[in-house]
Amino acid sequence: MKAMILAAGRGQRMMPLTAHMPKPMLTVAGKPLIAYHLERLKRAGIDHVVINLAWQGEKIEQHFGDGSQLGMHIEYSHEPEGGLETAGGIAMALPKLCTERDVFVVINGDIFTDYDLHALTQLQLMAGEAHIVLVENPAHNPNGDFRLTHQPLNEQTYTFSGIGLYHKDFFKDEVIAKKPLGPMLRTAIDEHMLSCELFLGQWHDIGTPERLKEINAVMESINVG
Repeated sequence: MKAMILAAGRGQRMMPLTAHMPKPMLTVAGKPLIAYHLERLKRAGIDHVVINLAWQGEKIEQHFGDGSQLGMHIEYSHEPEGGLETAGGIAMALPKLCTERDVFVVINGDIFTDYDLHALTQLQLMAGEAHIVLVENPAHNPNGDFRLTHQPLNEQTYTFSGIGLYHKDFFKDEVIAKKPLGPMLRTAIDEHMLSCELFLGQWHDIGTPERLKEINAVMESINVG
């Protein structure tokens, strides 16, 4: 199985830190965010990764190269200036992602988590299906995004973690380049094509300089302890 790391975003809320640096290259405990994903993917048995690039993307490519120093194979999906919508970026990378299997993992490059990605490799999806990981609502998203699909009577909403498993046909729409991923996931729920799980472990959306500072403080306290 292959995986894709979404790394093409402009990172406007992270300014000025992202003025000359792509957000996934910002560091937690001295290591780029995206490096943690690559390490976890390798531990999960996924050593072939596609990374989409737009804003300052050359710095990711220069740092990791073809992935051989990590014992992995990294390919890059170069998007037009300004990048594509999330779903469009995934659709553009499909020829690289689906050379061997029709399903693949996708991870947002700007999160920090200890989610066990090996669990996703054990799931089976039918054509056009998707499976996403939800987390408890952080302070910046108190109302959540999605309900648990396997608990229809549970009205509690949770936040999409930015981690998912997708069948390639989930992105078969010819106008998908203009679409964000969120509305597509909601449509898939209505069509009974999406499943989800709730993860209660460590997860942080590193969306602002304040949140980056917070997770670094947490990691420093752990290392000191």
